[in-house]
Amino acid sequence: MTENPPLASRGSPLGNVDGPAATAQAVRHMFDQVAPRYDFLNHFLSLGRDIAWRKATARELRQVVARPRSVVVDVCCGTGDLALAFARHAAGTVIGADFSKPMLRRAQVKARAAARPVIFLEADALTLPFRDGSLDAIGAAFGFRNLANYGHGLREMHRVLKPGGMVAILEFSRMRWPLLGPLFRFYFNQILPRLGTWISGVAGAYHYLPDSVSRFPDQEQLAAALREVGFSQVRYRNFSGGIATLHVGQKSGRGVNGP
Repeated sequence: MTENPPLASRGSPLGNVDGPAATAQAVRHMFDQVAPRYDFLNHFLSLGRDIAWRKATARELRQVVARPRSVVVDVCCGTGDLALAFARHAAGTVIGADFSKPMLRRAQVKARAAARPVIFLEADALTLPFRDGSLDAIGAAFGFRNLANYGHGLREMHRVLKPGGMVAILEFSRMRWPLLGPLFRFYFNQILPRLGTWISGVAGAYHYLPDSVSRFPDQEQLAAALREVGFSQVRYRNFSGGIATLHVGQKSGRGVNGP
């Protein structure tokens, strides 16, 4: 018997027993609450490594994002850090999509301060408001894990991409360093939730983090799921021994701007 159910039926554990709609509502409420301290906690609790990981994600898609008239979307964009990283290389349109209004308001403030031309819109990653085959690239940084259904999320990403379009998913994963693994797991499961709760003032949000990561597919499982929905040339790159992992894939076919 496997520890987790098949990917197609898996999703965020938050409110999951009551169905996808309850999960979405619970996730939205949680992020609405933590929005005021979200950026600080991301950087503080990861010792600033999350900034480098997002930059590396943007670099993976740089050739696509830098094409004239390209359209790239950061889904589950939160306060917009990945979208802003895309915008540094963009020659076309960059969009950040999220269903938390407080997160989007903070993203808009940051984009204005950085003078980055990013469009932010309210949208659910499981029902993206884009036509079939309309996007050149799509990315997600530490948000995909919160979807009510991972398989549905991957199929939706595949749907909106053009043939030849690229996907990049940056998420927490499984630590692969045997010596540091136990130490990191102790920090992640015992220390981080307490620090996050104390700093944010929101009970439960940072206890949810290790719980959601424990249910999330590991590196090979997510790579297999990407291939299953139709992505090719799937590869992944571990950061800090697998604390976070970047998965990249391409929608099969050839687009108007090349592969």
